[in-house]
Amino acid sequence: MNLKGEKVAVCGAGGFIGGHLVKYLLADGVDVVRAVDVKPLDEWYQVSQDVENLVLDLKDKENCYTAAKGVKGIFQLAADMGGMGFIENNKALCMLSVLTNTHMLMAARDSGVERFFYSSSACVYNGEKQRNADVVPLKEEDAYPALPEDGYGWEKLFSERMCRHFEEDFGLICRVARYHNVYGPFGTWTGGREKAPAAICRKVIEAKASGRHDIEIWGDGKQTRSFMYIDDCTRGTLAITESDIDEPINLGSSELVTINQLVDIVEEIAGVTLKRNYKLDAPRGVNGRNSDNTKILKYLGWEPSIRLKDGMRRTYEWIESQMLVGAPS
Repeated sequence: MNLKGEKVAVCGAGGFIGGHLVKYLLADGVDVVRAVDVKPLDEWYQVSQDVENLVLDLKDKENCYTAAKGVKGIFQLAADMGGMGFIENNKALCMLSVLTNTHMLMAARDSGVERFFYSSSACVYNGEKQRNADVVPLKEEDAYPALPEDGYGWEKLFSERMCRHFEEDFGLICRVARYHNVYGPFGTWTGGREKAPAAICRKVIEAKASGRHDIEIWGDGKQTRSFMYIDDCTRGTLAITESDIDEPINLGSSELVTINQLVDIVEEIAGVTLKRNYKLDAPRGVNGRNSDNTKILKYLGWEPSIRLKDGMRRTYEWIESQMLVGAPS
């Protein structure tokens, strides 16, 4: 299905990925007629013009029907989430997102929506396969037997199954991407919901400006991750939505680094060397996680185009510009 020229709605459009996705879809010729988020409009990370921007709580069923009215496609990214510090301490809030996903699927089914995209997460993967920092990349089938991240991961895995059964039972075509650590400009960089790339950029900028030249790292710094730049995420999201891939699929980078190596990259960008203080009792997540991109490369020929060093430089420069003008996060 080619969505160019088709009417779609983006839910969670006031968030980091949602705001970028609206702009990407518009630039690609997709008719985004409606952008929806629970946050007040002045708190959206990006606001696109010539789009109906609605402030609605999509946990409410009636609001979901408003969001779904008159569109052929829905991108469902709306969720209560954040970095590891947030999801480890707000498991119930994260699981309440199941109301949003349930009601959006019902609204899509009843409103004649033809295609439904759901943004899942690498947090659905079995924790037993993520104990070692020297991790084997996670294949899609590694989500079962189920042992996902408590709270957030369970909700994501359950909602994946809902998408599957809405397609089987009602014919609503669903596409599911498992996002792996998306980062870039126009996102959260302080306040508790920020993820590692933004948090490290902020801490390095603060250390450089203050002259203290030290940095606190959550965990021992040896935990491994892969990080996908936002432009690759939006490109991959549209490709998956338009595809015939009828199963959840990884969307992430396979460029594995330790958190210490991520700090190295940001130090190089900033031109500083910092003393590292490790907070071993802080939320740190799994020891190792990486994306196996075999399936998406086979099905779509997709792979990330932005190297981590290049994406981190863009992210660092944007966060630094925000800090210089005293902008809220």
